[in-house]
Amino acid sequence: MPGNDLALLIEAAHAAGRIATGYVGGPLDMQDKPGGAGPVTAADLAVNAMLLEALRGARPVYGWLSEETEDTAARLGAERVFIVDPIDGTRSFIEGSDSWAHSLAVAEGGVVIAAVVYLPMRDKLYAAAAGQGATLNGVPIRATARADLEGASILASKPNYAPENWRGGRVPEVARAFRPSLAYRLSLVAEGRYDAMMTLRPSWEWDIAAGDLILREAGAMTSDRRAGPLRFNNPVPMVDGVLAANPVLHGALHAALAG
Repeated sequence: MPGNDLALLIEAAHAAGRIATGYVGGPLDMQDKPGGAGPVTAADLAVNAMLLEALRGARPVYGWLSEETEDTAARLGAERVFIVDPIDGTRSFIEGSDSWAHSLAVAEGGVVIAAVVYLPMRDKLYAAAAGQGATLNGVPIRATARADLEGASILASKPNYAPENWRGGRVPEVARAFRPSLAYRLSLVAEGRYDAMMTLRPSWEWDIAAGDLILREAGAMTSDRRAGPLRFNNPVPMVDGVLAANPVLHGALHAALAG
């Protein structure tokens, strides 16, 4: 049941937070991953090792997809799969920011059914299970009901606002904001702190899987950049960007974007 998986994810997220925060202020043994895939630290790898042991140990038949584990096709035949980012926002972690997160999800048949995004330095744990709503530190959360795109608060990086991304080259007048962790951006919209988020670049599943369910359980609509449904556990674990907002604002945002 999704609820049972959620309890497991919450326990694992707290354990991940204890490990990661133990590295704060100390040596990180940072390395650059091949192919310009970004940095990885000893903390990323330690959290990943713990999660692999704890989660697969509890659910050995589940598949495994993590940013810090070499991917194999074995997960494609699993009915359920863990989709994990041990530390989302590694650059922020290295810089000493408090806005990095652990992102943990379980997907079944391509759809996320249990999810946690945990920011231990901010003491914020977002959680959701299919059909059970979304919470922040145990308190129910809800996306905003704003309908108008003009003036909406949107979490997105600067390149998303390039005129060529918008119909007729017209970039709407919105309140712009950004957070380095994609999982945190998704969760902030679910919390109702911001009206929408978007990323128009291809996105790794481990960055967005947990946030996808938390948003949907908070009453938001999620999609790829072309308003197609988000599906997970793909052979190449990426989706074509992400749009997220309440259904009315989501439609307005998609309509304003170039096809």
